[in-house]
Amino acid sequence: MTPHSIIYFDNAATSWPKPAETLRAMEHYLLNIGANPGRSGHRLSLDAARIIMDARAGVAELFGIEDDLQVVFTKNATEALNLAIRGLLYPGDHAITSSMEHNSVMRPLRTLEREGVELTVLACSPSGELDPADLSRSIRPNTRAIYLTSASNVTGTLMPLKEVGTIAREHGLIFCVDAAQTAGSYPVDVEDLGIDLLAFTGHKSLYGPQGTGGLYIRKGLEEKIRPLMVGGTGSRSEFEEQPDFLPDKFESGTPNAVGLAGLEAGVRFVLNRGVPQIRAEEIRLAERLLHGLEEMPGVTVYGPGDPSRRIAVVSFTIQGLSPAEISLALDEEENIMSRPGLQCAPSAHKTIGTFPVGTTRFSLGAFNTEDEVSAALEAVGRLAARVRRKT
Repeated sequence: MTPHSIIYFDNAATSWPKPAETLRAMEHYLLNIGANPGRSGHRLSLDAARIIMDARAGVAELFGIEDDLQVVFTKNATEALNLAIRGLLYPGDHAITSSMEHNSVMRPLRTLEREGVELTVLACSPSGELDPADLSRSIRPNTRAIYLTSASNVTGTLMPLKEVGTIAREHGLIFCVDAAQTAGSYPVDVEDLGIDLLAFTGHKSLYGPQGTGGLYIRKGLEEKIRPLMVGGTGSRSEFEEQPDFLPDKFESGTPNAVGLAGLEAGVRFVLNRGVPQIRAEEIRLAERLLHGLEEMPGVTVYGPGDPSRRIAVVSFTIQGLSPAEISLALDEEENIMSRPGLQCAPSAHKTIGTFPVGTTRFSLGAFNTEDEVSAALEAVGRLAARVRRKT
């Protein structure tokens, strides 16, 4: 089987294929640079440092961040979210989140709940939508922060970030957004949306490699966040105390420089193509996929019916088959790659009524085509028809 014979609909987990620019940038780094950034004075070390500076600048441009140094690199969005949650909250604090969150948000919050942090989980609608009025009613005197996904990785449902950002500002709360599913495929501007902390990953719609990600930290907020790890940074080496400034306070240890070279190239690919254009094409394909699945007997589709209220993530079930059976058949018989089960978001599945078995998820990316959507619809149609004949 060649890569070209595969229909890859698992971009919400990891985008594939990667742009040629990403591959070239990583190869260039390994072949021609290879040194530790910021740890030496020779030219290769300086070249490596410039690559990381360029990656920081690209991320800042993409998200409307004023100062590049407000971008802290991590190995993924999960690490970034742990920094934003475990580094910020103390026993006695109250935090608010939604029932559509990924476990990268839920598990750190539930861990801190056992340690004395109070938590409110706002119930979303069966299509995964959040009413901002419910959030306003949940604010308490000790509420410190709001944690919210930008879009569900299960239903693709977009969250009302603008409205929540306004509420957070009015009440002096810290607003943290998990942009793992939207960074690069949906416009996100931290100033316009009132976002204080933005967690992102590099290996999804930013088209970088796995092992890259980061956290935007609003200027001044770094003083209130504890680092998860301390150690060598290449700066202030004469002191045994951790630096207290961005980004060094949160970037201990040798960075994944080759990965960040790939991330910088992936971000430039997104910027050059344009997020609005990527968004428009993904929505066009998602609309066809949604409507095609909705018309099939025995197939149930989850999330908003309006493609403009979601990203290009489509979860569905087929009556008479488990999600695992659906994904296995699509893989073995049709060369279609999908994601079955709970997608690391059990609370979201409880919200939409698919817990504990979950759904089968198709998630589109910048390299998917109309022909692939047509082939996938035909494949699901054949599978659903086969089940109906047996029953």
